[in-house]
Amino acid sequence: MKSFNGKVLFLDRSDINTDEIIPARYLTEITKEALTPYLLEDLELAGFDAKRDIAPAGAVMTRANFGCGSSREHAPWAFEMNAMNIVIGESFARIFKQNMFNCGMMAVELAPAVIDDLMARFSGRETELSTDLATGVFRFTAGDESLEVPFEISEFDRALVEAGGWVGYADTHY
Repeated sequence: MKSFNGKVLFLDRSDINTDEIIPARYLTEITKEALTPYLLEDLELAGFDAKRDIAPAGAVMTRANFGCGSSREHAPWAFEMNAMNIVIGESFARIFKQNMFNCGMMAVELAPAVIDDLMARFSGRETELSTDLATGVFRFTAGDESLEVPFEISEFDRALVEAGGWVGYADTHY
């Protein structure tokens, strides 16, 4: 099972699309690893610098409709190759969300008010996320401040995560 812990990269914007996650010009690459340096290369967001901000991060927090646009498995792959196996947001494009779980990764929805609170408390600070999949609890920590936030995913999505993705799940169930 992948790790769902690490420094949080805050992307405080809705409607971040798959072309911003991994630009279409790189979809001709023949390995997932080749996508690594291009994650979020075209994202325009005040204060964000892909070359500086991606390497230390292990998780992403964002707003609504993350992963909208073209359906491509390359978007989750680019996160996976950068050791960012979890995206937390208000909502996700349906195909992006399922592609995350199919790859053994997590796209977890939290209520907008919870995202607002987390952004207000932790954005702009060195924030660590730890995930307890068994109990469905996130712990956000920055300095002396710590906050536990419950989350839910479906039993099937949990099974995909525990199996490392769709292929691992299918190997044990079919």
